[in-house]
Amino acid sequence: MVDAPSSGTSEQNKLSNQSASDFETGLSEDEQLDIRVWLRLLTCANLIERRVRKNLRDKFDTTLPRFDVLAQVDRTPDGQPMRELSRRMMVTNGNITPLVDRLVEDKLIKRDPSPEDRRVQHIRLTTDGKQALDEMIPAHVSWVNNLMANLDRDDASQLYALLGELKASIQTAERDED
Repeated sequence: MVDAPSSGTSEQNKLSNQSASDFETGLSEDEQLDIRVWLRLLTCANLIERRVRKNLRDKFDTTLPRFDVLAQVDRTPDGQPMRELSRRMMVTNGNITPLVDRLVEDKLIKRDPSPEDRRVQHIRLTTDGKQALDEMIPAHVSWVNNLMANLDRDDASQLYALLGELKASIQTAERDED
């Protein structure tokens, strides 16, 4: 005997046709708006990150974390301590050290002792690291621009402003909890 389709079949079909990374569409309209916004942000970030990771791997044989470290180190030409690099990348020193070690082995960055405190190592780009990053940055910008090309520029500006407000709200909430 074949079961009759349930009343939720069309909804189930609709959900099964959606991207696995499209978390927020599985929520009903009566779900909390804050959760839907958060899930939409995650979905967008995941979609962009997945494409950037793939492109970095395919075009430059590198990873997003390696690119991120190079880009962060490039922001401080005089070098930055590991603790500052960890803070900027929002990871612990323990998480970033093996990545930095590999980039040093690949001669893309170097460690120089701090003149003030020999226990502190300043991380700097090498010439090869700067050259590699200079090749990757325009491609990275192009990929992100292409992913957002269908978003109206006024809408993009408004979204940027709204996300700035959200960031400030989150930072305030974090300070209030500490």
